[in-house]
Amino acid sequence: MRSPFLSLYLLGGALAARPFVNEPDTGFDAYFADLTAGELPPLEKIIGLPDFDAAARRHLSVQNYTYYRNGAAGEWSYRNNLEAFNRYALRPRTMIDITNIESTLPTTILGHDFSAPFFISPCARGGYGNIDGEKGLVEGAAAENILYMPALLASMTIEEIATFKKEGQVTFQQVYLDSNDTATREIFDSAEKSGSKALVFTIDSAADGNRHRAARYGVGSADSAYTLITWDLYDHLRTLTDLPIVLKGIQTVEDAQLAVQHGAPAIYLSNHGGRQIDGARSALDVALEIRREAPEVFGQLEVYADGGVRYGADVVKLLALGVRAVGLGRPFMYANVYGAPGVEHAIRILKREIAIDAANAGVADLKKIDPRVGVVDLMKDSVSGTPSPPTRGAAQGQYGVRECCWSLWRRGPSGKTLPACLGTSLAVDEDLGHALIVADLALHHPLDPAP
Repeated sequence: MRSPFLSLYLLGGALAARPFVNEPDTGFDAYFADLTAGELPPLEKIIGLPDFDAAARRHLSVQNYTYYRNGAAGEWSYRNNLEAFNRYALRPRTMIDITNIESTLPTTILGHDFSAPFFISPCARGGYGNIDGEKGLVEGAAAENILYMPALLASMTIEEIATFKKEGQVTFQQVYLDSNDTATREIFDSAEKSGSKALVFTIDSAADGNRHRAARYGVGSADSAYTLITWDLYDHLRTLTDLPIVLKGIQTVEDAQLAVQHGAPAIYLSNHGGRQIDGARSALDVALEIRREAPEVFGQLEVYADGGVRYGADVVKLLALGVRAVGLGRPFMYANVYGAPGVEHAIRILKREIAIDAANAGVADLKKIDPRVGVVDLMKDSVSGTPSPPTRGAAQGQYGVRECCWSLWRRGPSGKTLPACLGTSLAVDEDLGHALIVADLALHHPLDPAP
C-alpha cells in the first residue's frame, strides 16, 4: 500500500513542472526554423491566430512586443484568460443539418450590421506593431465588415483614424473618462464628429495596472492616475452625449445587474486583458456566473466579452452562454504587424473557425445555440457551471487542484481522507496510478498559476 502523502507529493511535483504555453506547439517553430532573426513568416503560411503572436514576437523589438504581451503582476490573469477555455468543454450534438451555418455568421451590434459576431477590441499604441499605426486595423475591419473599437490612447488621434474609414464604416470609440466635464466634452465631440456610433467607457482601470513585465522594459500603462468612476458619474456622462455608452470592464453579476438598473445599452465583460489586477477572473467565468445567477441580463441589454480568445470554439462557448459579440485585442495587434492584409487574414481565419467549430458542435444557427450544447466545466458535473462539492476555492470563482481531486475522486472506487490536499479534506485514493491521473487532469485543465 502506498502512502497517500506520496501520491500528493507526485501530484505537487507534476503541477510544479507544468510550463505555461503562450502558444500551443502546432509545429510553428520547426516549420519556420530557417527564417532569419526578425523575418516575418509569409502571411499565407499563417494558419491560426496564435501564429500571429509567434510571428510578432520574432519580428518586433522586445519593448514593443512586451507592451502588447504584458499582464499585471505575476500574470496569472493573463494566463487564466487563455487557459479558461480549456477548462470548459462543449457538448457536441450530432445528426443535425449544419450546412447553412456560414449564413448565420452575420449579426447586429447596437443595431449596426456586421459580417460576424466578433470585433477588434480597443488596444492602445498600434504604432508599436506597425509604422502605419492603426491604419491596418481600420482598413482590415472595413474590408471584412467587422466592428473596430479604436482606443483613446491609440498611436493616432481620433480624427486621424477616421480618415482611413471606408464610407459607411461603423466604429465605436473607446474612452477613459473622469469627472472633468471639459475634457469629457472634448472627447465626446471628437468621437461624434469623427462618426463614431457609440462610446466604450473603460471602467476597470480606476488605478494604475501593476505591470511588472511592462515596467521592466519601460512600457507601462498609459493611464496611471487614480480615477473616480461611479454609477453617479455614468448617469451624468449619459447627459453629455446622445451616443450610447457601453460599459467595458464588468466583472461580476452584481455589476451586470446594476448596469441594467442604470439603463446601460450594453456591457462588456473584460479584465483588461489581465493587465490591471492579477487574480481577476476571465470573461468566460463571469459570463458563466451571469448565466447561472441572473440569466435575464442577457435579454435586458447586449453583452460583449473579450480576453484569451484564440479559436473559433472559444467564440462558440461565449455565444452559447448568451454573449452577443466577442472581442479580440492582442491577436489583431499582432496581425497588424502585417498591416491591413494581416488583419483581413486573421478575420477570415476566425470566421472559418467559428463556422466549422459550431458545425462540429451540432450548431445549425449561431443565433439559436441550444443552451444544452452550452459549456461543461471539466471540474464540475453539469452544464453551465453548477458546482459540485466541495465549495469553491479560497478565491471566489476560482477552481484549482482541490476541485480536480474531488471531481476525480467522487468517481473513484475507494480512498482515504487526505487533509493536506491544498488545505481541503478530500478523498484521494492510495493507489499511485490514481494520483497520477489526478495530476494528469490538473496538468491538462489547470487553473492554478504556473510557478
